[in-house]
Amino acid sequence: MAPTMATDMAEPDIQREPWTLDSPVESAVVPTNDEIAKLAYSLWEARGGVGGSAEEDWLTAEAALRQ
Repeated sequence: MAPTMATDMAEPDIQREPWTLDSPVESAVVPTNDEIAKLAYSLWEARGGVGGSAEEDWLTAEAALRQ
C-alpha cells in the first residue's frame, strides 16, 4: 500500500520563534519603546498639546517607525 500524505508521513518538526506568525508580518523593524515614546511625544507637541490621546499617539508613532 502506498503512503498517503495525511496518515503515513510525519509533519516536519519546525522550530519557530515565539513572534513568528503563519501569515506575513508587516515589517521586520521593531522600534524600541524609547523611540516610540519620543515620536509620540513629538506628535503631541505638534498638536500644541491638545486633542488626541496618548494611546493614539503611541500607536501612530509605532506604526510610523515600523515602516
